[in-house]
Formats: sequence, C-alpha cells, structure tokens
Amino acid sequence: MREVIVIGGGAAGFFAAIHCAELMGSAGRVRILEKGPDLLTKVRISGGGRCNVTHACETARELVSYYPRGHKSLMGTFSRWGTQHTIDWFAQRGVELKTESDGRMFPITDSSHTIIETLMTAAQEAGVTWQTRCGVDFIERRGDGALTVVTSDGDITADAVLVATGGVRSKDAMRPTESLGQAFDSAVPSLFTFKLNDPRLDGLQGLSVENVKVKTGKLEASGPLLVTHWGVSGPGILKLSAWGARQLAEVDYCFTLQVNWLPHINEQELKQAFLKTRTEYGKRRIINERPFSEIPKRLWASLCAASGIPEDTQWSSISKAHMTALSRELLNGQYQVEGKSLNKDEFVTCGGVPLKSVNLKTMESKDIPGIYYAGEVLDIDGVTGGYNFQAAWATGRIAAEAIAKRD
Repeated sequence: MREVIVIGGGAAGFFAAIHCAELMGSAGRVRILEKGPDLLTKVRISGGGRCNVTHACETARELVSYYPRGHKSLMGTFSRWGTQHTIDWFAQRGVELKTESDGRMFPITDSSHTIIETLMTAAQEAGVTWQTRCGVDFIERRGDGALTVVTSDGDITADAVLVATGGVRSKDAMRPTESLGQAFDSAVPSLFTFKLNDPRLDGLQGLSVENVKVKTGKLEASGPLLVTHWGVSGPGILKLSAWGARQLAEVDYCFTLQVNWLPHINEQELKQAFLKTRTEYGKRRIINERPFSEIPKRLWASLCAASGIPEDTQWSSISKAHMTALSRELLNGQYQVEGKSLNKDEFVTCGGVPLKSVNLKTMESKDIPGIYYAGEVLDIDGVTGGYNFQAAWATGRIAAEAIAKRD
C-alpha cells in the first residue's frame, strides 16, 4: 500500500489530502502531520472568523491578475481549478457561498466553522488520518528511493510527501526539505497595513472612503481605504502592500504615500467643481458644504483645515491659493508612512519555494522527485485572503492528482 505524508494541517494540506485519499482509494493511505496543537487554524481566524473562501472571478485570466507573486505562471493552475470549481466543491457538500460587493466569498453562515467541519468531515470520509503536535525535523531519501520523514514522534517511510507548511517566515516551514537541498526565496511580509501619524487623520478612526487611489513610487493601487488608530488600512492599502512587498521591505517601510481621495476626476474637473460650488453656495461656509458626497464630512473638514482655510470662510470668498491647496490635498495628499502592522498580525508572506523549481502541472519539485508543494510555502501570494485560499485549493488539488497517479 502506498504511503503519502502531508506536512501541514492547513487549507492546502487538508484539501490535497482529501483529494489524494479519494483518488487512491484502498491503494494508498494519507496521513497529515501538524506541528501545532490545532488543525486549520488560519481557516478559523480568516475573514474575522467568517473565512474568505475564495474570490468571485469568472476566468483564470482575471484571477491571475490578483497575484503579485505567481501571476501568469498560474494560468494553467487556475484553468484546472478556478473559483467555480471551489464553489461547486463546497456546494456538493452542502455549503453555499455568498458574494459580497467587493467580490469576497464567504459561507452563508458567516462562520469559518462551517468550512472547517466540511473539510474535516470530507477528510474522515476519505480515510485521511492526522497527528497534531508532530513536528517534522527533516526528510531523507533511502537507497531504494523511498523517503523517510523524521518527526518528533519517530520515523515514517513514505512514497511521496506533500509539503504544505505555510508561509516561510517561520523556519519550520522550510525545515522539511532544506535537508534535501531545496532553495527558498526569502520571506517578507505581504498584506499589511501602514503606520502613520498625521494630524489630518486625527480623530477619524473608523472612517472609510469607498474608492481611493494610493501610490508610492511606481507602485499604485485603488480600492476602499480605512483610517485606523495606527494609520491606514483597507483593500486599497493591502493591494499596495502586496504588490510592493519586497520594495517596501527594502526601505524598511518608511516612505511617502500619495493619496488621491477623488480618483475619478482630474485637476481641471476639480477646479470647475469648485467654481460651480462657489456660485451655488455663495455665503455658505466651505467647511459645511462639500461638493463631493463620497468624501465624508469629517475628512472634508480636516482637509479644509490642512489647506489653511479658516472655519468661517464662505464659498463666495474662497481664494485661488485655497483652491490650489485643497485640490492638492484631495488629489495628491502626501503622507509619511513610518512602519507597518505588527508581524504577528500578518497572515501572508511572499517568498518560499521558487515557482521555477516546481513543475506547475504536478506541483512536484523539479530537483527532488517525490516531493510536492502546495499553498503558501510556494512563492505565491494574492492581494487578499480569499485569493490565497483559492491558490491553496488549486495547488493542493493539482498536487493530489499527481501523487495519486504516481507509479
């Protein structure tokens, strides 16, 4: 009987184990080894405990555009297992997913326990077994070609090993195959928020703007922005952090962030809006009458103050200098970022097993036969959590198919 070991009891490991066990049937056994005391921990806490299962994308081409690391290399991967495959798989097991306005997809129960129970039930029905508190020290190859997985609970002989140890910011994620010569791209955080201390944002904690363009250097992203107690967050910020993960690490997360609060209009259109408002509102105070409803009242007041406009200034008396200053604050505000969110709060890192060293049709290492990879241990990361789960499901499924067919 063929023995398959899956290292890592997260989303990718579980999904791969389920499919591998189902495909092999009585011809093989699949065992998950998890170093920690619990399984599927990231699934449990993702999306604020709701689990962002995937993201609504109709095609593989659309899907790959949201992966700063992976990108076009994943076209084949997502053609074989895309968003709709994930939706159908859970639906077949009685789990309906709902799509929110930003494209994120959650179980209709709004509970990650729904996803955990589904995965664990499917694994049990397929005959998958698991051990927690079982760390893997290293893997070695025997003379007959078989693999020996050396664990804290003893040695296990395997015909194939799937490594799904998660992001490589932890050395434990790299340890199993480093002994076999596997190289890793260094890990740096991805999907983090920005720390900044700016008087323009004082007292605005919890305020959000639906569509903002943020930029630093050649990097830019758009989406909702949320003001927090420590700086700024939201999908737009997370996208920028993902695409700029390595560049921002190189400057130690200290840089100038350009914020365009009104990305749908240009400077000339903004000037015309000011002139129209001056005519329409005349004696009304600028601080009380904003021409753009998408700018929250509190933010408008703060930006007016930052532009040097006295509180009692009326629209009829707005000066050219004040219009220029307010235009700059609205379209090209400059904010000094002084760091990122704490490392313990980050769910995603970029870095890991380079995709060039993996056969993406099978997820098998090109250099180490019998070793397969899935999930965040690969140098793949998406711009939000749902994309990372989708990559976990897809790479896990493809690896499982290849392992099951292995001679």
